[in-house]
Amino acid sequence: MTGREIENLIKLLSRLPGLGPRSARRAVLQMLKKPETLMIPLADALHETAAAMTTCANCGNIDVTDPCHICADHNRGADMICVVEEVQDLWALERGAAFKGQYHVLGGTLSPLDGVGPDDLKIDQLVNRVRNGGVNEVILATNATVDGQTTAHYITERLIETGVKVTRLAHGVPVGGELDYLDDGTLAAALRSRSAV
Repeated sequence: MTGREIENLIKLLSRLPGLGPRSARRAVLQMLKKPETLMIPLADALHETAAAMTTCANCGNIDVTDPCHICADHNRGADMICVVEEVQDLWALERGAAFKGQYHVLGGTLSPLDGVGPDDLKIDQLVNRVRNGGVNEVILATNATVDGQTTAHYITERLIETGVKVTRLAHGVPVGGELDYLDDGTLAAALRSRSAV
C-alpha cells in the first residue's frame, strides 16, 4: 500500500489526541500533496520546538524560556496563583484572557487507584511558593471530577496553616447553556454556587 516511512508517520500521528488512524492517514496524505508548504515547514517547526522547549521551574508551564513568558510578565499580579492540573488547563485559561495572575501546574491529580499520591505532584512546591510570601489568594482550578475534587480538598488542607485565601472556580450553568440539556450534577453544582444579583 505505502512505504515504511509513510506508514511510520501515520502511526506516529495517530498517537496524538483526537487523531485516529484514519484522520492521521488523511493528514499525512495532505502533507504529501504539498511537501514544500506543509510537510517540510512542519518538520522544521517540530525540530525547532523540540530543541527549544523547557519547563518553567516556577510554575510548570511549557515554554521556550525559563521562567516562562507568563512568570516573566511584570504586568501580571504575583499576589494570585491559579492552580491547574495540567499545562493544557493553563493554556485554556489563558485563551480566555480573563486571569492576570500567576499559575501553578500540579502535573496531575491525586488518584490512589492509579498510585498517584501527594509526592507525585507539585503540591509541596505550591505550598513553598505561598510560604515565600506575597500571595494573597490561591484559586483552585482543578477539574470537577472525583480526583480533581480530592486534590482540591487536599491542597486546601495543606494551605490552611499559611493563612492564604483559597477559592475554587465556580461550577454550574455555562454561558448560553439551557437548563433542559444539563446533567443533574451540573444543575446541583449551579444551585449550590448561586450568587446574589
